[in-house]
Amino acid sequence: MSVEQPQRPIRSYVLRQGRLTEGQQRAFQELWPHYGLTPEPRLLNLVALFGRQAPLTLEIGFGNGEALAQIAARHPYEDFLGVEVHTPGVGHLMLKLAEQETHNVRILQTDAMQLLRQQIPEASLNRVLLYFPDPWHKRRHHKRRIVQQEFADLIQRVLKPGGVIHMATDWEEYARQMMAVFTRHNGFRNQAGKGNFSPRPKTRPLTKFEQRGQRLGHGVWDLLFERTS
Repeated sequence: MSVEQPQRPIRSYVLRQGRLTEGQQRAFQELWPHYGLTPEPRLLNLVALFGRQAPLTLEIGFGNGEALAQIAARHPYEDFLGVEVHTPGVGHLMLKLAEQETHNVRILQTDAMQLLRQQIPEASLNRVLLYFPDPWHKRRHHKRRIVQQEFADLIQRVLKPGGVIHMATDWEEYARQMMAVFTRHNGFRNQAGKGNFSPRPKTRPLTKFEQRGQRLGHGVWDLLFERTS
């Protein structure tokens, strides 16, 4: 008699550890106690975490952290959570934060979906940022894309009413999938009007990667959806 194995959840990312520079290694030794959080299957106490009550933004998949570091430095009276699985990117962000003397960011190196399911309290976030997630461009890999129905449900749960999710991608087909998922969801309103993409708001820094893409004629699509219920 065969025993049915439990189905493993589909991951929306590939764990790429990469090689750490000496500076990034030092960041984990010296800066992680200040910026880093250990994932635990319980709700975060956000007020205790930052020592104050302030508008809170979550960035999912911050890459090397350049955008998050810029945004946090521009808004010292707001707080920021960043989640990323790529170890060198986490190290790079910590070095940047220390260089800027930025103290309003905390970092988790974990699966974003598990974070949304288990650790973020209901209606606690003012914004969620999802900039240039992995497009998983092959059709057979589309199921790995993070923007699916469950993701939209979780975002509705963690955003405050009136809170906004801001997504950006340079993959048009994925942008249209994002548009379809959040348009179908009855808990959100497209700030640009139904079916419309938004111009890049000034709150989203223009990365070197994006600038290079623009010179090559590549497009970028921004979507801003507000929680209504």
